[in-house]
Amino acid sequence: MVKMEIKGLLMDPVSNMPVVILRDEGDGVFLPIWVGIFEANAIAIEMEKISTPRPMTHDLLKNVLAELQAHVDRIVINELKENTFFARIHLSRGQESWIIDSRPSDAIALALRSKADIFVEEEVLEKSRTLRADGEDQDPDRLKKWLEQVNPEDLGKYRM
Repeated sequence: MVKMEIKGLLMDPVSNMPVVILRDEGDGVFLPIWVGIFEANAIAIEMEKISTPRPMTHDLLKNVLAELQAHVDRIVINELKENTFFARIHLSRGQESWIIDSRPSDAIALALRSKADIFVEEEVLEKSRTLRADGEDQDPDRLKKWLEQVNPEDLGKYRM
């Protein structure tokens, strides 16, 4: 597994969909994950530390886990199948542990709120290197080159 950090949240100008950009803390490998508008909003709210008058869904889940004295240990983006990412949330309470299936966007939103680490399986990184949002093959270094050259202001206000 490779530990990742959130590099930013931006709009893909081609698909007009939000993209969460994860980056390997060591080698600088990028992993773009296209998410829905509502999921991006849940991530952005936490990135910007915006307080809401009532708990949002991911805040509610974090609060329920806290009441049950359970902790989010980490999330793992564990599979890429037919251009769809899959994730798992690793929970623990005392000596008990659970692994819960999740969409990556929900897992990331919960990880941000829980201060949990984000990991990606190496196999997922390998598979993602040649895919684009539309599933067609591409130059595997195109996105990396763009992200390395992009002006930080181009990432929008949702960058880490």
